[in-house]
This record gives sequence, structure tokens and C-alpha cells, in this order.
Amino acid sequence: MLNLKTQKTPVVMQIIPELGPGGAEQGCIDVAAALVQSGARSLVVSEGGPRVGEIIRAKAEFIPMPVASKNPLDIYSNAGRIRRLIHAWNVDIVHVRSRAPAWSAWLACKGTGARFMTTVHAPYNFNGNLKHWYNSIMMRGERVIAISEYVKNYCTDNYNVDPARIRVIHRGIALDRFHPGMVGMQRMANLLRDWRIEDGAPIILLPGRLTRWKGHHILLQAMSQLNRPDVFCVLLGSDQGRVEYRQELEKMIAELNLTGQVRIIDHCNDMPAAYMISSVIVSASTDPEGFGRIPVEAQAMGRPIIATDHGGAQETIVRGQTGWLIPPGDSAALAEALRQALALTPQQRSVLGTNSMYHIAQNFTRERMCEETLNVYAELLNEKYGQ
Repeated sequence: MLNLKTQKTPVVMQIIPELGPGGAEQGCIDVAAALVQSGARSLVVSEGGPRVGEIIRAKAEFIPMPVASKNPLDIYSNAGRIRRLIHAWNVDIVHVRSRAPAWSAWLACKGTGARFMTTVHAPYNFNGNLKHWYNSIMMRGERVIAISEYVKNYCTDNYNVDPARIRVIHRGIALDRFHPGMVGMQRMANLLRDWRIEDGAPIILLPGRLTRWKGHHILLQAMSQLNRPDVFCVLLGSDQGRVEYRQELEKMIAELNLTGQVRIIDHCNDMPAAYMISSVIVSASTDPEGFGRIPVEAQAMGRPIIATDHGGAQETIVRGQTGWLIPPGDSAALAEALRQALALTPQQRSVLGTNSMYHIAQNFTRERMCEETLNVYAELLNEKYGQ
């Protein structure tokens, strides 16, 4: 619940370019539902996407707008549209999760009384003053949510942002979905059939779209060094048009004599079942992740996780207790961690799984993320109405 110094029904507008499968989108949907449950009015402005129905089912208001465009004319036009919405809905807070719409919202909020805040979901690359300035809009919020300490440090190290305005709120997952007890045998059998893997075979799973920095090629090198013909490897993710990288991976699989062991799967509609049939999960990103939901989901499912020792993974994995952290780009270290994970006895796997599930339940739940986000809204609302 929002603990407020006003009787006015709070109105919060979240703005996100599209409602797709990513972590930022999931957070937006979860917070929209939590706002409704708290008694507030919840608006979501977006171009649309396959998850619009989740906003509507949560009884939040979906407002279509072309906010994904980075065209300066569109950004300026959107500012006028957002300003009209602020007046029409008597909006108290505008919460933006991406740079282009953040510029529109920042302009729109001026002089309206609406409070402007942002969430920084990842470090932004910049190689010049113009890109640095473009990114800086995310640091201009009256509150800036960083999804990890790593992202917070990026903000303070690279931009003139007052640390007192930053709130670290880790992403959270739904334990009613990511829990071993929620996955039946038939769902697991269906995936094994679809992936053409026999029941009981050891499976190494790397979920993540096919892009080089996700480290698929590092895992393939480690698979070759592991030299376990009985172990299958699943690279789960779409190439999203990166045909050359996929072809490079396929060539590498053939050259390393891994053709019979490796599957490249474009998509999976049942990630909890994918984790359950896997012996070990890998997150091999060569660049630091702002948070990284794969390690958190894997631990929630009680599965061993191996991740690279940088970025958000350092905050979500308890080294030596819930998983392994290895140097980025080090295929030999990954191969050794795989050997250790695959060699766990049933009792050791049980202890690791219990530790992992408890760790996630205590620190990275959807409910905790939503409560902490609503607390930030309450801060701004009480500043606005408590004077």
C-alpha cells in the first residue's frame, strides 16, 4: 500500500517503448498491477507489443503512443502528447524506463506539477559527448532507480547525479511461476521431445538471444574442453536477424565435433520447464549485465548456475554456495566449473538447490521489487502533497 499524506487517488504513468519479453517490460507490468492493487490509478504508455493484454488484465490503463522513436521530431511531438495526458488524467508521477521517451516526458512534466523519475536498466555505451548527453536524461529524475549496485556505480561514476536521488531496487521474479513444485512431468517430457534429447541425459542450458556478448562461443569452447560426449548443450534464444553469428556458431559446432550434442533453439514458451530439465545453467556474458535475470531464475528453480564474475551476477549469486562465478571469456574456467557442477552428488545438488531457492525468496521476489518501487512513489507523492 502507498502510505501517503494526501487523500487524492495517486495517478502514476509508466512509459516504456514496447511491451515485449524483456526484464524492463516485466518490471513495468508487475508494477502496473501492484499500483492497481494498492488503490492507485495506473497508466502505461507504450507503442504496444505482445504483452499489452497483461496490462489490461491487471486493470491498468494502456495508452498507445509512438514512444519508441528516437527521431527528434517524434520526441518533441510526444512531449506534447504526454503533457496533454498529464493534464487529462491529473498525473502525479511520470516514471520512464528508456531514453527517447524520457526526453519527451522530461519536457512534458515541466510546469505541470507531475514528478519525473526514471529507471536505469543497464549501463549505456557512449563514445562521445553527444551520446553521453543523450544518455544523461536518465539521470535527471527526481528519483533514479538503478536495478543493481553495479548500475548505480555506473551512474555515479559517469554522470553528475546526486547519489541521494538514486534508489537501488533489484529486479524480482514471480515465485509462483519459477518454483520446482509448479512444473509437472508432462511439461518436462514435452520439452525433451521437442529438443530431441533423451530423458535423464545431462543438459547444459544457456538462455539468451544469439548475440556475441552473450558468450555462446565461449560455452562451445568449454564444451569441447569438457570432452563429455554424453552431455547435451542447448543454446536457447533467437538470432533476431543476426544470421552471421548464428552461422559462425553452427560452423564452430561442426569444427569442434559437437554436432550431435548441441541444439540451437529459437524460442521456448516454458522457461520453468527448461530450467527443470537442465543439469546446469550458464550465463557466459562477456560484457557485464545490468542485473541478469537468468541467474536469478535458475536459482529460484534450485538449479546450479555458472555466471561470469562481473556486473549484476556478483550481487545475485552467493559465491560457492548457490553457484560459480568465473572470469569473463575464460573457456577453461567455464569447463572446470561445468565439471564440478556435473559431478555434484544428489545430496550436494539438494543442498545447493535449497540454498539457492532460499536466497532468491529472501532477496529477489516480484513482491519485494514492487513494494520498494511503490515506496519510491510514496516519497515523491509525500514531497508533493506534504508541504
